[in-house]
Amino acid sequence: MKICYKKLWMLLIQKDITKVMLRRDLGIAPGTMSKLNKGEEVSLSVLLRICEYLNCDIGDICEVIHSNKVADK
Repeated sequence: MKICYKKLWMLLIQKDITKVMLRRDLGIAPGTMSKLNKGEEVSLSVLLRICEYLNCDIGDICEVIHSNKVADK
């Protein structure tokens, strides 16, 4: 499974907020911002701060992408 932040980037565009503004206003570390840009995992606390800032739910900023592999049982 992977995480996708495409919804976050679309929401920022809708609200006319740049990635730089988001990072500055929330004090997000450059490394964490890099992880978001690369679609890597970041802490839940960061995601919740983003949700509070954008006044949205966590499902509004990210989604899980399931791999096509079926787990052997």
